[in-house]
Amino acid sequence: ENMKLLLLSSFLSFLLRHHLEIYSIKLPGNPKLGEGKPENQNHAIIFTRGDAIQTIDMNQDNYLEEAMKVRNLLEEFRGNHGIRYPTILGVREHVFTGSVSSLASFMSKQETSFVTLGQRVLAYLKVRMHYGHPDVFDRIFHITRGGISKASRVINISEDIYAGFNSTLRQGNITHHEYIQVGKGRDVGLNQIALFEGKVAGGNGEQVLSRDVYRLGQLFDFFRMLTFFYTTVGYYVCTMMTVLTVYIFLYGRVYLALSGLDHSISRQARFLGNTALDAALNAQFLVQIGVFTAVPMIMGFILELGLMKAIFSFITMQLQFCSVFFTFSLGTRTHYFGRTILHGGAKYRATGRGFVVRHIKFADNYRLYSRSHFVKALEVALLLIVYIAYGYTKGGSSSFILLTISSWIMVISWLFAPYIFNPSGFEWQKTVEDFDDWTNWLFYKGGVGVKGENSWESWWEEEQAHIQTFRGRILETILSLRFLLFQYGIVYKLKITAHNTSLAMYGFSWIVLLVMVLLFKLFTATPRKSTALPIFIRFLQGLLAIGIIAAIACLIGFTDFTIADLFASALAFLATGWCILCLAITWKRVVKTLGLWDSVREISRMYDAGMGAVIFAPIVFFSWFPFVSTFQSRILFNQAFSRGLEISLILAGNKANQ
Repeated sequence: ENMKLLLLSSFLSFLLRHHLEIYSIKLPGNPKLGEGKPENQNHAIIFTRGDAIQTIDMNQDNYLEEAMKVRNLLEEFRGNHGIRYPTILGVREHVFTGSVSSLASFMSKQETSFVTLGQRVLAYLKVRMHYGHPDVFDRIFHITRGGISKASRVINISEDIYAGFNSTLRQGNITHHEYIQVGKGRDVGLNQIALFEGKVAGGNGEQVLSRDVYRLGQLFDFFRMLTFFYTTVGYYVCTMMTVLTVYIFLYGRVYLALSGLDHSISRQARFLGNTALDAALNAQFLVQIGVFTAVPMIMGFILELGLMKAIFSFITMQLQFCSVFFTFSLGTRTHYFGRTILHGGAKYRATGRGFVVRHIKFADNYRLYSRSHFVKALEVALLLIVYIAYGYTKGGSSSFILLTISSWIMVISWLFAPYIFNPSGFEWQKTVEDFDDWTNWLFYKGGVGVKGENSWESWWEEEQAHIQTFRGRILETILSLRFLLFQYGIVYKLKITAHNTSLAMYGFSWIVLLVMVLLFKLFTATPRKSTALPIFIRFLQGLLAIGIIAAIACLIGFTDFTIADLFASALAFLATGWCILCLAITWKRVVKTLGLWDSVREISRMYDAGMGAVIFAPIVFFSWFPFVSTFQSRILFNQAFSRGLEISLILAGNKANQ
């Protein structure tokens, strides 16, 4: 026995001293050419064996009964699927996280319609690509044609679909098979879903600029080209056009209202009996735009489940606020796709894909959705308020409501969806803690090494990172100038101007704005504690406050200036101030050279504080009522999770004096 152990140990020591090289890879030049995931895939394909490779994500699972069908699936490589043998065998998915919450249900049903009805039709039309599903690749075909991923540093977001582009461009054939499926765990939290959709939208923005899509569009016949367009980049182009249509419609309406043309055009149409012109001017968005994204899902339900089950499923989804979710997703796709088109720089966003059923803090939601949804929703709300204040519609208030109802639904969805779908979003104790966390984050000073989730200043600097090129600055400048429309139009609508349309009135409004900025600087001035000036400056600030109140009272009492004019002026100056902030951020170097960057940062902090207060106020109001939180939990989650949330709140207890 001792002899055997001695021989075994000597043999092992010999193996450890003499490494036997089986396979070596020489990396050309820079070892990292692109993003990590496609790099790993193209590196790992070298060490595989056999004729087929199944690509499967970490959030996917397989079943024993499905594994028994793999032999049948591999035989499809020899089957007749058109002119050529298949190079990618498409496989459907079974989303097993759909019963966790309403969001998970929406995503699973959307995914089901995409991987059954959608993929089936695309494979029939020969425009199906690899969409990150557990597809099976012909290893010999792909290893000799650049691998299974696009490892470019620029277009590294959607490396999966580039495998399909590459296969199609090199005369491959892609199929779809539904007798075998693989389990998939979809995102179950709104933040995860938003990050995932933002990543995909950014990837589509890069695809628009890629050579692969250009070559496919050149080589496809007309019908395949249209199908390919509307199932890849065209879907996002149409989504962005849908939102832009709302903006163009509202800006056009506000222009007509501020210029007085809507009243004269309607009156002329009424005199001439031209009802067609009147109907065209009063074109209304009666159908909520977010519902359109659910149409393919409803068709998939009818085909898979039958008409009655599809109707019941659709009604259940409406009761769970699916329209709010899909309208919110519309804004997510539009923002990230548009930003990538304007500035490029799409990046991989790690969603975690964890089992996230927990309360998200108010500050976390604000950081994630501030620039993508909240700012745009408040802009639409400002347009609607100005239109209601100065517009003219023949039918009165009912016509105003019908004309603007869908836009108001979009505003509410974009502002409050993150809190409607937030677990315990209307729990009073959570609301109090969120407010403390929000104020600490907002007024915490940034610095070197301070992350965006800890300081508003660091987050604000990070939000400007996408503006890097001269072309992007020019485009941002052109887009920001639209906010000047409000001040230019509202100034001539004030009663104090007495319908004076001279340009001098507009110039005087800029002088008033400059005085307001100087007053803001005086109010926010914080002298050093080591000097003897603090008491004097506080006294001066108090006198200024009293003087401003007295001046406004004198204006209202002794001139034609009214309280309505005061609110209108505030709206106009808010829009102009935001325009100036956007221009200052766009031309950051110039502003820093002038020494005005600290002022721009403080005014931006005030704007974010105001936006946060507008969003936070309804949450505080509904948190006062205990039944709202219970109602929300019952709508969002299944019975087990609803009971678990209630038990966790009882165990947590309430903090004293809060």
